[in-house]
Amino acid sequence: MTRPNFRPRNPQDPKAGPLRGPRYRRFRQSLAIILGVGVVGVTGAGVIGWTTYAKLVADLPSVDSLRAYKPPTVSRIYASDDRLMAELVNERRIFVPISAVPDRVKNAFIAVEDQNFYTHGGVDFLAIARAGVTDLVARHGRRPLGASTITQQVAKVMLLNSNVLTLDRKIKEAMLAMKIEQTLPKDKILEIYLNGIYLGNGAYGVAAASQTYFNKPLDQLNDAEAASLAALPKSPTNYNPFLHPQAALERRNFVLSRMEAVGFISADLEQQEKQEPLVPQKKERFGPLPESEWFGSEVRRQLIAQYGNDRALQGGLEVHTSLDQNLQLASTRILREGLMAYDRAHGGWRGPVTHLNDIQNDGWEAALQGTKAPGGMLRSWRLAVVLPGATHVGWMEEDSTHTSALIGADLAWARRMHPLRAGDVVMIEPQEGGSAALRQVPRVEGAAVTMDVRTGRVLSLVGGWSFHDSQFNRATQALRQPGSSFKPFVYLAAMEAGISPSEKFDDSPVSYGDWHPRNYEHDNWGPTTLHDALRESRNLVTIRVAAHLGMKAVADTAIRAGLVDQMPHVLPAALGAVETTVLREAGAYAAIANGGHIVTPSLVDDVQDPDGTVIWQSKNYTLGTVMQAPPAPPASSSAVPSPTIAPASGAPAVPPVTALPVPGSVQVPLLTDGRPTLASEDSAFQIVTMMRDVIANGTGRMAGSGIDSPIAGKTGTSQDFHDAWFAGFSPDIVTVVWVGFDTPETLGKNEDGGRIAGPIWNRIMKVALADRPKLDFRVPADITLARYDTGRISAVDGFKPDQIPGASVALHGFGAGTEALTAADTGADTISDSEADMAQAAPSASGVAPTNGQSAQKPAVSDGDIGVGGLY
Repeated sequence: MTRPNFRPRNPQDPKAGPLRGPRYRRFRQSLAIILGVGVVGVTGAGVIGWTTYAKLVADLPSVDSLRAYKPPTVSRIYASDDRLMAELVNERRIFVPISAVPDRVKNAFIAVEDQNFYTHGGVDFLAIARAGVTDLVARHGRRPLGASTITQQVAKVMLLNSNVLTLDRKIKEAMLAMKIEQTLPKDKILEIYLNGIYLGNGAYGVAAASQTYFNKPLDQLNDAEAASLAALPKSPTNYNPFLHPQAALERRNFVLSRMEAVGFISADLEQQEKQEPLVPQKKERFGPLPESEWFGSEVRRQLIAQYGNDRALQGGLEVHTSLDQNLQLASTRILREGLMAYDRAHGGWRGPVTHLNDIQNDGWEAALQGTKAPGGMLRSWRLAVVLPGATHVGWMEEDSTHTSALIGADLAWARRMHPLRAGDVVMIEPQEGGSAALRQVPRVEGAAVTMDVRTGRVLSLVGGWSFHDSQFNRATQALRQPGSSFKPFVYLAAMEAGISPSEKFDDSPVSYGDWHPRNYEHDNWGPTTLHDALRESRNLVTIRVAAHLGMKAVADTAIRAGLVDQMPHVLPAALGAVETTVLREAGAYAAIANGGHIVTPSLVDDVQDPDGTVIWQSKNYTLGTVMQAPPAPPASSSAVPSPTIAPASGAPAVPPVTALPVPGSVQVPLLTDGRPTLASEDSAFQIVTMMRDVIANGTGRMAGSGIDSPIAGKTGTSQDFHDAWFAGFSPDIVTVVWVGFDTPETLGKNEDGGRIAGPIWNRIMKVALADRPKLDFRVPADITLARYDTGRISAVDGFKPDQIPGASVALHGFGAGTEALTAADTGADTISDSEADMAQAAPSASGVAPTNGQSAQKPAVSDGDIGVGGLY
């Protein structure tokens, strides 16, 4: 092997190159180190970056949920005429598909929030650069200028749900925005944004905001109003037109300028829209229909019970109800007037709300404005201050001052208990003639329900004096004793047992252990027909009827009717010593009125999901079809088969037939009532006929005054006059009214259902019947109507085929079996004493009143309910 010939470099050799000194070696070494460090740094940065990226990606939520995104939306409740009654909401949002959003609304938001929305890929890098330069040059010390696109805002609000301003969050937001753009079309992204964004005043999404700020749907907004909505995302509070109208106006005009700059509107239109006032006219923000709160709160409770809180309040349900708003308003007004009339007659004037010192004829406005209105004060009332002289009052209304004289009768009313003084703050109601009526919130409460007797659809429901003062619903939640209004179900059980309305039971004293029931009048009539006993609400006859039937039969009837869930088998229960609600009693009475079909009171007709699919509907009736034969030819024709009805293919079950449809038959609708029955149609009609006479000639005369339509009803008064009821019906509607105190106390001696609740019922029924055709109660085919002498009056009753009109047959003695009852059968061992004058009243020497048709002497309040329920 030949070794290379190395020889030292000769510095004197002219062919030799420049001498390489040590500094070049150091340069190469430094370069190598720098390159090495660079490689390591880049590698490390890459590793760190990749690790950070992987961590961020791992923490990113999935965008797949946005494909079928349905934001929480408000559930809306409608009255029977499809007017929006109320909204159920955690977040007030009305979902609107992008195809239904007007272009001007979309353009306003795009112009001010993301003008390149339809061209960028989720992140607008040019906008980011522009914002960065602006932040460096002109925004020292202030919040950085944003450059988020609409897609990024969707990512932030819908997926990240965070407003924290950090680098990590901004990176995640950008990454998500790009993934969203790859997953969803632009219009879907815009739909999610416009329906999900918060726009202040509790409104989520543009549709809810349109109603909140302008009380109109989206398609009725003009460009200025659309720009006002688009002004809000930047700061819903600072640009709220109700709170900061000037700032909102300036921001709106800025949005209009952006719309012109982008080319969405012309310059002329921009200037024209800028001249529009912020809110064109004073508009009331949406709230429940007036006085519908009781009804709406019960619907809300039922929806939450059926669908759960989240779906009921955020599921976008469309709920159609049976509410008759006009009847609801009238019922509320009439009940309140009845409560005020009772309060005025029994309680007297209880004094002013408060007192202000040093009140003169001028300068009282500031002092009055600082006074808080008491709970229960109605919307139509005003707080007023009594001016010097104590005959005039002053009040404020819509920032203007009013003065008026008080009605003379009100001055006299107040003078008896608490004479008015200058400076007294009182509640008044301005009158049409220019005077002012003195008002006070009554202590007594009440409730009223009106419903359709066949379908159970509740037309109106009033749960008390004021929903805003107390949301306790006395129509659906208050359990009270129905008193004598329970008695028709005792007599219905008797009719079902085949007992005739003319059957006589003994009206004479009876005692069971320590229980000594009495009639309200403290007299006795001897043998008394059931017709007279129900008409005049005789307690002793009712007890003997219940004892004859057995309390199990009575209890079963009341339970099937829905009046109670359970009932003790003791005789006092036959006089109403049970607990029920106004709504339950309305449903039970409806079963009598409609011919015996059990009725379930219903406030909701149907429920639809956000897509319009009916997810619940009342099932009381089933609509099907049958084949109906053509009319029969004239009698002189040759023999032709009789008309026949046979079921159509797929129709609901009808009574079985063997014949095929007659040639020429046509398919017609058939409404099938599949509900169970409480009693036969014959028995129900017999009770209806007897109850008609309660109003015509009995305890309910005051309730029937001035009503010329066929009506039937029954008074009710509970023990010690704690509860006053009137329940009654026409052939198509039933109304039940209750009056009493929340904490039971006496309404006053002889203050009974006929006197207190009857007039309220009368006025409500007059309104309910005003627009309805005059109907009569349908007489069943096998019922015979007959007039006969009851021994006290001439009456008309319905009799079944096996009953003799006017006859009374021996039922093993009057009230057979009652003598064998003990205190345990009557509950006497748990019964407390009632009013002393009732408990101690002694019967006549003979124990029997005259039976020659002349009534025994009654107390002065003869028009009242003479069957005090509970125990008497």
